[in-house]
Amino acid sequence: MNILKFEEIENKIIELRGQKVILDSDVAEIYGVETRDINKAVKNNPDKFPAGYIIELSMAEKNELVENLHRFNRGDLRTPRRW
Repeated sequence: MNILKFEEIENKIIELRGQKVILDSDVAEIYGVETRDINKAVKNNPDKFPAGYIIELSMAEKNELVENLHRFNRGDLRTPRRW
């Protein structure tokens, strides 16, 4: 198991709703899996995640990310979750 340094994931942390968060797609990239696998694991194991730990972005928040951060401009219209 490799231990990541903060500098390796720092660019994946964004501020949203006054909190520092990491999107599901970035968590998947860190773990080397597909985003759907991360979301499936969360759905199948809700007891492992405290209330409020994971929320779904509104479409307006998703659109703001796409407009302001080029790495999200992939034509993917799904609404990401944040961690």
